[in-house]
Amino acid sequence: MSCDCPLGAPTGPSLASACGGPSFMLFMGLLEVFLRSQCDLEDPCNRPKSRDQINTSYDFIVIGGGSAGATVAGRLAENDKFSVLLIEAGLDEPTTTQIPSFFFNFLGSSIDWQYSTEPEPEACLNKEGRCYWPRGKVLGGTSVMNGMTYMRGSKRDYDNWARLGNSGWSYQEVLPYFIYSEDNQQINQMDYGYHGSGGPLTVTQFPYHPPLSRALIEAGKELGYDNVDLNGRTHTGFAIAQTTSRNGSRLSTARAFIRPVKNRSNLHILLNATVTRIIFNNNRQAIGVEYSKSQQLRRVSVRKEVIVSGGAVNSPEILLNSGIGPREELSSVGVPIIHHLPGVGKNLHNHVAYALVFKINDTDTTPLNWATAMEYLLFRDGLMSGTGISEVTAMINTKYANPQDDHPDIQLIFGGYLADCAETGTVGEKKGNRRSILMIPTLLHPKSRGELKLKDNDPLSKPLIYPRYLTEPEDVKRLVEGIKFCVRLAETRVLSRYGFELDRTPVKGCENLRFGCDAYWECAIKRDTAPENHQAGSCKMGPDDDPLAVVDNQLRVRGVRGVRVADTSVMPAVTSGNTNAPAIMIGERAADFIKKTWIR
Repeated sequence: MSCDCPLGAPTGPSLASACGGPSFMLFMGLLEVFLRSQCDLEDPCNRPKSRDQINTSYDFIVIGGGSAGATVAGRLAENDKFSVLLIEAGLDEPTTTQIPSFFFNFLGSSIDWQYSTEPEPEACLNKEGRCYWPRGKVLGGTSVMNGMTYMRGSKRDYDNWARLGNSGWSYQEVLPYFIYSEDNQQINQMDYGYHGSGGPLTVTQFPYHPPLSRALIEAGKELGYDNVDLNGRTHTGFAIAQTTSRNGSRLSTARAFIRPVKNRSNLHILLNATVTRIIFNNNRQAIGVEYSKSQQLRRVSVRKEVIVSGGAVNSPEILLNSGIGPREELSSVGVPIIHHLPGVGKNLHNHVAYALVFKINDTDTTPLNWATAMEYLLFRDGLMSGTGISEVTAMINTKYANPQDDHPDIQLIFGGYLADCAETGTVGEKKGNRRSILMIPTLLHPKSRGELKLKDNDPLSKPLIYPRYLTEPEDVKRLVEGIKFCVRLAETRVLSRYGFELDRTPVKGCENLRFGCDAYWECAIKRDTAPENHQAGSCKMGPDDDPLAVVDNQLRVRGVRGVRVADTSVMPAVTSGNTNAPAIMIGERAADFIKKTWIR
């Protein structure tokens, strides 16, 4: 394993020097024991238990316990009149996922679905066209392994959804659901009227901020961008982001929404069980769910509704395996057709990015060592309580965006100064008096659209994923402008003391082009593409006249009865930023729709 650890003047025996070695393994063992003894952080007595025996039927079955699914299940379980079964393909979240600085460690692990795309014509070309898509296979879903950034998106995102025919989804109509979830620990520092307190989802900044974080904010000001609350009055500017964290530890949706209600008799949780299909009667009414557990197929009945919350990959996959989707595609793989719904798996898209590597002069940052670890364990502070400069983000306008719209087309994500040991390359690695950091311009409004299909009629097979990144030329041009902005940012006065130097090593396959010209960057983007893993759109929400609409404005699957989808797959267009907060909002709305339908 390569060490993605800040190395400075040693203050104790280094853990970073022993990533994967005996010292590090001893540390991880001690850390696990210590965290499990800390009720404020881990609370081992409050973990939800998977049931050995479940009932034969429930009012509601929620498929997937991720960002949206945990929210839906937790909210429905608040009503004693409802019986709820939550089915999750993975197990409960590992203890050490709660350490913010370890968030890279779980990519490619047993709690990751480990998806890869089919070969792309215009992206990830240096990886045979296959882009890696990590997705959480764990209670809490990808909220257990993401960077924890709490970002709602722009007002225009939701107003555009409403303009597309999705009544009830304008910004002013979804804002109360964001506020309802929140327990914002810095509410008096945020824009008034945009945040809430008392909700289950703790939102706050990490306790520790590397000095470079503040410098990046000041550098943004040099280029005309203010330090703002990106979830408030404006969605344009630089910020040290608020995060889904509590007391220096990750707050997954499972911790926020499931643990508070896990002792309710009306909520049952089934872990390590993969749903294979929804079962319908002859009237296309959902009557149950089939799932695989311990290599056996089993069934459970539903009285009211099935809520599919598998995310932008698993939700369309489940619908397709249930016989809901394009007739020709289902017939070609031998899946019996329940309802011809052409949009299932279509409109798939994602934010796409490119990572620029800069070498900078090292600053005074303590290493990942026993002293750093004890600072975290005792005080929930220090390097391990944050994600380095990944806490900084920015929303900026290229020449293709109208600044008056407050709808920026590029997000800047940063990487480095991470107290971590993970298989993540050399980000933050120090060599001599220099270290590497990343600036990652990310395209917020991609025009390129792809699709997802079944590989065969085995519901446990991974689907075929075709994102078709960068097939729309404008996507490439906007991303090139984002790269140019990063180069200008590195040249600002405030960053000059860090000695920013762009790594000019030619990208493989682009050596024949002049480094730094537009043609070079276009080549580099396609060769070393960086997908941002904010997948969306594959069960699109839309009106009756939208041929690709899968769900209506109350998230009900068209053409069948008793099924809703609640996750990022329903987004007509992905939101402007990280998608965890919008997924939670969608879960809140789904629970509200359901309650209004069934509470008399």
